[in-house]
Amino acid sequence: MPFYLKRGIVPDKRHTQLRDKNGKLYHEELMGREGFSDISSNAYHIQPPTRISKYGEFHRLKLQPLQDLTHRHRHFETFKCQEKGNWAENRTPLAFNNDVVMSIARTIENADFFYRNANADELIFVHKGNGVIESQFGRMNFKEGDYIIIPISCMYKLKMESDSAHLLIIESFGAIEPPKRYLNKFGQLLEHAPYCERDIRVPEYIDPIDEQGNFQLKLKLKNGIQDITLAHHPFDLVGWDGFYYPWIFNIKDFMPIVGKVHQPPPAHQTFGAPGFVICSFVPRLFDWHEKSIPAPYNHSNVESDEVLYYVEGDFMSRTGVSVGSITLHPSGIPHGPQPGRYEGSIGKKETNEFAVMMDTFRPLQIAQSSADIDDESYAYSWIE
Repeated sequence: MPFYLKRGIVPDKRHTQLRDKNGKLYHEELMGREGFSDISSNAYHIQPPTRISKYGEFHRLKLQPLQDLTHRHRHFETFKCQEKGNWAENRTPLAFNNDVVMSIARTIENADFFYRNANADELIFVHKGNGVIESQFGRMNFKEGDYIIIPISCMYKLKMESDSAHLLIIESFGAIEPPKRYLNKFGQLLEHAPYCERDIRVPEYIDPIDEQGNFQLKLKLKNGIQDITLAHHPFDLVGWDGFYYPWIFNIKDFMPIVGKVHQPPPAHQTFGAPGFVICSFVPRLFDWHEKSIPAPYNHSNVESDEVLYYVEGDFMSRTGVSVGSITLHPSGIPHGPQPGRYEGSIGKKETNEFAVMMDTFRPLQIAQSSADIDDESYAYSWIE
């Protein structure tokens, strides 16, 4: 949720001198989207941010589509994935297209390197675990239920303070932002929005680290990861200001919009990006029309693939899914409540579930790495 922030010291005017007490000039860096045409922040370094001492190995990555092209509903049992490695190098891609890549990471290690995704914004949903995310802009504590939004090319390091972390990671090839219908012309969240600026957590300033040495950076690109050695610690900012920085919003701070009859998924939208949206399903009262049916109606996904990540609680519309399940309902095949759940929902007053939904507006390809956790029986779970 980019709004103006200032941390540390900055000069009165952009692109003018800022010196330390001994007269040494600090080094300005502009970090901005779309070149010079979108949001940006100006940062002031002790050392020039351009000091690279070595370009190392390039690790080629290629998203492999699933060989089985059967077009069907899917259920990924992510809780069956092995806990291993760190959050950056041990991601398991599940689905992707030209707009987005969705992965999960069940991680048990911290990494000793810095990480920067040069091609995508990242949304990291913290299902299990807690810790600290550090970036050039400062530090933020993260906890279960947090959406961590990291803008493209923001350098960061994720440090777990728990024994493990279970993460849903969405890489977006465009900015992840609040829905425009929630914003006024100045970018402020409106009164009818289901959250406001008070719910947003932003980086807290940390003192600059002025260290020479060999500091490892993993630079994520579209087709791989480039190893880079920096000649100084990258978190050497004495100050910065602007609109470009990482931020956090917790799913439990989402205030659901309810109605007299069943509300469609856009009522639960939390973020938008080119080609997809993210929705948050949270505990809420059900519809109060005297003939309402609380369970979602059957629907065909027209020009939309629907992904649902089950986080916590009792999932009213179906059985057979567990905490950590991901269901994927592709365009062209109707889906809805399981037999008995539609009529069985009548008279229920509330739900106590948490789930994260992603709807894409272009078809998703299923990744080969999902094959071992794909519950093939799910596609037939609507048969009585």
